[in-house]
Order: sequence, then C-alpha cells, then structure tokens
Amino acid sequence: MTIDEAVDTTTSRAVAVLGANGHTGRFVVAELLRRGLKPIAIGRSAKRLAEAGFPERGVECREAAVEDDAALDGALAGAAAVINCAGPFMDTADAVVRAALRAGIHYLDVTAEQPSVQATLDRHEAAAGKAGVAVIPAMGFYGGLADLLVAAAMDEWDRADTIEIRVALDSWLPTKGTRVTGEKNTARRLAVSGGQLEPVHQPPAERAFILPAPFGRQTFVELPFSEVPLIARHVRTRELHTFLSTTALRDVRDPSTPTPQAVDETGRSAQRFAVEVIVTQGDMRRRIVAQGQDIYAVTAPIICEAVQRILSSDIRDTGAKPPAAIFNAASFLRALAPHLSVESAEI
Repeated sequence: MTIDEAVDTTTSRAVAVLGANGHTGRFVVAELLRRGLKPIAIGRSAKRLAEAGFPERGVECREAAVEDDAALDGALAGAAAVINCAGPFMDTADAVVRAALRAGIHYLDVTAEQPSVQATLDRHEAAAGKAGVAVIPAMGFYGGLADLLVAAAMDEWDRADTIEIRVALDSWLPTKGTRVTGEKNTARRLAVSGGQLEPVHQPPAERAFILPAPFGRQTFVELPFSEVPLIARHVRTRELHTFLSTTALRDVRDPSTPTPQAVDETGRSAQRFAVEVIVTQGDMRRRIVAQGQDIYAVTAPIICEAVQRILSSDIRDTGAKPPAAIFNAASFLRALAPHLSVESAEI
C-alpha cells in the first residue's frame, strides 16, 4: 500500500492513540482534535478511557491489550496511523509496529528508550519500506526534537566532527509512566565516540554550560536518551554526546518528587525547558536552541505535526527511519512556532 492509498482509504483522517488515557496520551488526543483529525482512543480499560472524558468530546474509545493481536488489529481498524504512548516501549513497540504493518498504516511513538529505538529501526526497516509506510520511533521531546534540531543546524553539512546536546529543565516532575520506564530501562546508555556507538563512560562526565534565560549557568551530566540512536542512524559524526541538567536528574531520581501539576487550561505544568545543540566541523561552530513549557505537553504538537505531514504526504521517504530522514527539519521546526521558540546562529 502506498502513502496516497493509505490516505485515500481514510477519509475521516482517523489516528489511533494507544495509551490514550495516560498523561502524554491525553495531550496527544487533545492536539489531534485541535488539528481537525479524528483520534481513536485505545487502552487496556474501557472504564479508564471513559473516565478520561473522551466520550464527552466525541472521541471513539476502543479496548485492547498489546499482548492480544486480534484485539489490537480490531482497535486499529479504520485508522490511517497509530501513535503509541504506552510505555515502557521495550514492552509495547514491537507488537504495535507489527500490528500497524499488518494494517498497512503508519506508526509513531514517544519513547525515550535507546534499546526500543534501535530494535524498531533494526527489525522493521525492510517491512515498513515494502509497505510504503513510515515507522518513526521517539517522535517526541526526547529523541525526535533533538534529531530535528541537529539536522536543522547542520543544514548543508554532510558530516560533523562533534555534536553536543544539552537539555536543561528547571524541574522534572515525572509521570508514573516515566518512573516505571526508568525502573525497567537498565540498559547501558550509548553515545558516539570515535565514530562508533559506545557505552557512556562511568561515572558519566559532568560539565558546566551557560544556557539562555531563565537557566543561565547550569551543571550537566552526560545522560543520553533516544536521540542518540536516531541521529547516529543518518548523521556522520566523530562524537555525539547528550547532557542533562543535574537539577532535572535530582528531581526524577527522588521518589518523593510529585507528578506534574497543571497550571493552565490546557493541562500544562509550569516546567520550562531548553534544548541546546552545538555542532562543529573544523573551525566552524553552529548553535541552535529550542525553548518551551512542559516536556510532556510539547510532545503532543511534535508528534501530531509529524502525523499531519505524513497524512498530507509532506515527507521525504517511508520506512523505519529517524524523524529528520522523513521530514524537512527546518520546515518542521518552523511549524512548531506556537509551541517552541527556536533560535540558531553561527558561533
């Protein structure tokens, strides 16, 4: 099935959302509605889907467990794409990708887990390419955003000597899903060193960087997420390292840190973030910075922009690929202007 055929068979532009009643899933459903798309809310419990208020908003609800292929196939019926918000993704991604491929529809998820990204890209590239669908893991704040920022900063460069990604959060109030994933994700974190994917040195390096207001001088520790296997898949670089602010790390590691608290009518928390990317090639240095509010909430416009572009055939390629291999990075980031401020410069 080609992209055009997939779109033509879905006049309702329906998009299935697995894990719709979770924290990020609710943001995704709301964003799909705002964009005029038709979400199908999928979860393990019909009761919890109803409690999330989906029926009152005219959102169709379907019950399915990831372990039940037949139920999953039925839940995806009539959809043009599926967004997987149900982590841990090492437990869910493979089954949902396979269901998407059986249905001939596009797959996207919001994983921050490196092993899940690697497995999705490695296992499903051939089948996704043959089916003419896009399979994009980590199309959210962690993973996809940094991949797009790196591609936009590099622009015409075909390689980089070094890439540094610095993620600053003024706080990190983790969701229940974040905590569960963190407990289960015990794999060694990977960075690119000497042109190869290698485990991060232990103990990880600590560095100090100065980021734009309101952050200023911050202490960071090397802690890569799903952006590394995405970027390494299509960008030639000798070094690729990601650093997370120690403020955020202390919060997320503290079992007493509360869950996110809404401060506006959209449900966003007050959390502020900045993602700074520095790429070098010889004596040249380029910098790009994205800033915004609430890492969970901003994932919704990121992944929904991706779905909308896929359904409009505004993509470069199909198959199981990183976001920047599917989309024009600069155009994509401009479209996120209501949700992200992005600045770039030669330095």
